[in-house]
Amino acid sequence: MHAIFGREVFALVEPSPAAPEATPLLVLHGFPTSSFDFRHALPRLAADRRVVLHDHLGFGLSDKPIEYSYSLIEQAEVAIAVWQALGIRSGHLIAHDYGTSVATEILARRARGLCPIEIQSLTLCNGSVHLELAHLTVAQRLLRHPRLGPMFARAANRRFFHRQLRRIFGRPDAVTADELDLAWDLLAREDGTLRVPQLSSYQNDRVRFRERWIGPLTRLDIPAHVLWGRRDPIAVPAIAERLAAEIPGAQLDWLDDLGHYPMLEDPPRWAEAAASFLAAV
Repeated sequence: MHAIFGREVFALVEPSPAAPEATPLLVLHGFPTSSFDFRHALPRLAADRRVVLHDHLGFGLSDKPIEYSYSLIEQAEVAIAVWQALGIRSGHLIAHDYGTSVATEILARRARGLCPIEIQSLTLCNGSVHLELAHLTVAQRLLRHPRLGPMFARAANRRFFHRQLRRIFGRPDAVTADELDLAWDLLAREDGTLRVPQLSSYQNDRVRFRERWIGPLTRLDIPAHVLWGRRDPIAVPAIAERLAAEIPGAQLDWLDDLGHYPMLEDPPRWAEAAASFLAAV
């Protein structure tokens, strides 16, 4: 755990025995889960470089304060502070879902010369960066509502969580019940389910800061990778295609039979695709 701006943030560093001096890989997880989404992919990723993961505030093992904005701007500030606390000066950035918007805020700062971490490459994975193209679930829409969101969050339970996640996998049985139980336990820790409506405000941030975040992508001057589970019913393929078209020189790779959580559904295949791109940059 690291004390960041007065809050406890969980961070994990997976060393690389083969390449301890290689530029590290900085990983940003999605909503509403945690950095544990990547644990089965870690052996392959850490074969080539050190991997750094953390849980955003409000998620996983990090603090889940009641009085907090949970804006993506602040989540980016926390991510940068975690990396600085670990002595990191540069890294390859990989982001999934919610993490893709945290990544685009970091890139917006980079474009203005305000990011203290040198970002050497970018990988975006199954995130609704272009919210206007996303097919949001009923649950996601309800959670955005200021009055219905808290009521809906209080009614959520383990069984409902399992059912919702299985609907966004490429195959409903792609992830075991034990894996989903772990994800639920991390979400529910310290009344985390009650923070979900606050966390859902990230969708409003995606609208509010659209030009701030999309603009730097269209002028990006580092290697970029769009790695996408094609069967994602939320962050649909049209988002991946738009990103690949607007980011200069971006490489688009499809994981045809995988859905919204490809790193959970088939960790070795997802990790191999991510690592292959990094090996070539």
